[in-house]
Amino acid sequence: MSSAFKTCRSVLVTGANRGLGLQIVDNLVTGDFSPGKIIATARKPSGAKELQNLAVKYPQIHITPLDVVSQDSIEEAAVAVDQIVKEDGLSCLINNAGISVPADFETVTAEKMLENFHTNSVSPLMITKAMLPMLKRAAAGGTGMGIHRAAVINMSSFLGSMELSWGEPAQKFKWYPYKASKSALNMVTRCMAVDLEADGILCMAIHPGWVRTDMGGLEAPLSKEESITSLLNVIGGLTEKDRGSFLDYTGEPLPW
Repeated sequence: MSSAFKTCRSVLVTGANRGLGLQIVDNLVTGDFSPGKIIATARKPSGAKELQNLAVKYPQIHITPLDVVSQDSIEEAAVAVDQIVKEDGLSCLINNAGISVPADFETVTAEKMLENFHTNSVSPLMITKAMLPMLKRAAAGGTGMGIHRAAVINMSSFLGSMELSWGEPAQKFKWYPYKASKSALNMVTRCMAVDLEADGILCMAIHPGWVRTDMGGLEAPLSKEESITSLLNVIGGLTEKDRGSFLDYTGEPLPW
C-alpha cells in the first residue's frame, strides 16, 4: 500500500460493513502505512460482524452508524466524525457506499431510478457537504493536493462512462438505474472538484474494476484484494494533476 497513507491522519469509508468497503478498511489497517484514524460507517454496525472483529483487534478503527439516504443520519455522523478527528480534520473521505438496482428497458420504473440515484449520486454529495468543515480543517495551511491534505474519493464505475457504454462488457449490463446513477456521480465529482479547489481539497472518481462481490458476481475477473490493493496505491499517489479525474484502479484515465 502507498506510503502516503502514513502522512494521512484520517480516512472515512462509507459502506464499510461488506464488500469493497470492508476490504478497504482491512487493507488500510493491516498495511505497512496505516493512517492514524480509520472511520468505518455502516447502516447497522451491530450486524457488521467482520468489521466489529477488525475494530476489536485494531483500536484505530472507529465504527460510526450512517444511513446514507437519511439526512438526519448524515448530520449525526458528521458530529461523531468531528469528535473523532478533532482539530486535525478529515484527510480522506471515500464515498464507497452504493447499491445496484438492476432493471432493463422493460422493467425499469421511476422508483427504481430514484432509489439508485439517491444512494449512488445524491448521498455522496450530501455526505461531502456534511464533512466539509473537517475536510477544510485538514487542508488548511498545506501545499499541493492529495491525501496529505484533504481528498474526496467517489467510488464510480466504468459502467457510468457514456463512451464505454457502446462496447463490451458494458453492453451486457442492462442496468438503467445503476449506470445512470454512476454517470451522475461523475458529474457531481467534476462539480465538486471545481468548487473545492480553492480550499485545497482534491475530488476525483475511481473505478475499482469488475470485482467478485455480491454486486459484481462470480464471473468478475478481479478479487477484492487485487482491486483494493491497487486502488489504494492510486489514491495514495494522487496529486493536483488528478483533480476532477476519472481513473480506474490501476491509475489509467477512463473516458467520460
